[in-house]
Amino acid sequence: MSASHGKPASPFKQPKAVWAVAFACVISFMGIGLVDPILPALAESLDASPSQVSLLFSSYLIVTAVAMLFVGWVSSRIGAKRTLVTGLAVIVVFAALAGATDSINGIVGFRAGWGLGNALFIATSLAVIVASASGGFGGAIILYETALGLGIAVGPLLGGELGAISWRGPFFGVAVLMAIALTATLAFVPRSPKPPRPTSPVAPLKALRHRGLLTMGIMALLYNWGFFTMLGYAPYPMQLGAHELGLVFTGWGLLVAAFSVFFAPRLQARFGTAPVLYANLLGLAVVMSVIAAGVTTPKVVIVAVIVSGAFIGINNTLTTQAVMLVSPVERPVASSAYGFLRFIGGGLAPYVAGKLADATDLGVPFYVAAAAFLVAIPVLASGHRLVRAAEQDTGEGESVQPAAPVLTRVGPAAAADGPPLVVAVGSHGDAAAVVDAAAGLARDAGSPLEIVHVHQTAVVDEQAADTESEARARAAVTAHLDRLSARGIPAGGQVLSSVGDHAAAGRVLARYAEEVGATTVAVGRSPHGSLVQFGEGSLTSALTHTAPCTVILLDPDTPPRPLTPSTLTTLRTE
Repeated sequence: MSASHGKPASPFKQPKAVWAVAFACVISFMGIGLVDPILPALAESLDASPSQVSLLFSSYLIVTAVAMLFVGWVSSRIGAKRTLVTGLAVIVVFAALAGATDSINGIVGFRAGWGLGNALFIATSLAVIVASASGGFGGAIILYETALGLGIAVGPLLGGELGAISWRGPFFGVAVLMAIALTATLAFVPRSPKPPRPTSPVAPLKALRHRGLLTMGIMALLYNWGFFTMLGYAPYPMQLGAHELGLVFTGWGLLVAAFSVFFAPRLQARFGTAPVLYANLLGLAVVMSVIAAGVTTPKVVIVAVIVSGAFIGINNTLTTQAVMLVSPVERPVASSAYGFLRFIGGGLAPYVAGKLADATDLGVPFYVAAAAFLVAIPVLASGHRLVRAAEQDTGEGESVQPAAPVLTRVGPAAAADGPPLVVAVGSHGDAAAVVDAAAGLARDAGSPLEIVHVHQTAVVDEQAADTESEARARAAVTAHLDRLSARGIPAGGQVLSSVGDHAAAGRVLARYAEEVGATTVAVGRSPHGSLVQFGEGSLTSALTHTAPCTVILLDPDTPPRPLTPSTLTTLRTE
């Protein structure tokens, strides 16, 4: 949270380094649906069966899965930028080779090399964007989300347009675009420091000994089994050309992006992570069953595939958050272990689906996909207590770092001459102005001031990155305290750490306000904009609904505004 003098800062006012990586992210996310429109054309042009073509997914994803075990080790030794650049270079080379070959086996092999580059890239892209953002992480996250949505939505459309010219078009298109991204990254992204200590290459495998991480990883394996069965085999029964297939998967991609970024957090805030995932997995099982039953009716398959985008968007975001909630290890290690299992599921599924389709009929792989989604439900249920404990901070989880939102004291507490005024701020540039305005209110009321710095791990689709280091968050609180101390204003400070779930952080803040008997909790204007700040599932919305005291919106240019559930609706449109 931060105040703003005038209009909120635009998330698109970023240094060239952020734009370079964001462009590369768009091209990378395009790869999710880029080849779908050309699958039937590949099978026809290269005289290959659908099961042979499906190996494009299998080789790519299995190599990505294995590489995920080592990317943390590589990045910890050569730095994030070099890892990112290496990944981009590998993608350029192997995408071009895939477009130049004349055999299906050649494409399958070069897609495997592409998968290696993909693992190196996705493991570092979000972290590099966050680290390179000059105006705070909030704008960088919005830009990353925009890149995700644009890439997923435009990828199939571009694949369809280029594929209508030649099946080679999408491969050469990726090579050219990634070469541009590679050049921009080399030119504009500064060299990143190496982590203070290297990551062990066996750390991800050792991490899977922890029940919570293993449970979520197996659930993700089953989910990706169903997901990539659909992605690899749904184009065939649609009986469409490359251009039309591109339009279908563009509609699918739009729903994936929208439900991942906008709807998943709101559903999570209202119902909780595990209940939403239960319903979501059941919904996916139903959709796959519809495809299986209607596999001879192209319109049924087309509608079902587009609808599945909503469920997939929700699942991608909430599964990653659940992994981070129950993870007992550092974020990069947890991401590598989780990525290994989920990509293994995605890689094996198209191969098995092809064998099943060859031996039976095209509907059977989709029934198996539906069964995978259903089996994922009891797997998730076996870890329900861990997820719930992490969300509610009951202490029953086995995490060794703050998974559920927790407050950590920085320095001594302020002298308790009365109930405090609590102010929540983030790492944005206007945080100091919000703290100063809150200090004025506390002084006038004769109350001590309690500064709460909100430090979050951002979760976007299937990526997670710390928005700032713990040391930087503590340093921000210390700077506020030192500035106020010099002016003789009593204040205490804390860091509120959370993973992805903004509403959970808001509820923890409200609970803390109740525990200390705070008279007021103040927040500032967010640079994310009013719709994000006051929407359902946000920290401000959850705080306003649950705090037992007055919640106010601070803007140094205007009088404080009381926040109530009824005023949030009005504020969203401002």
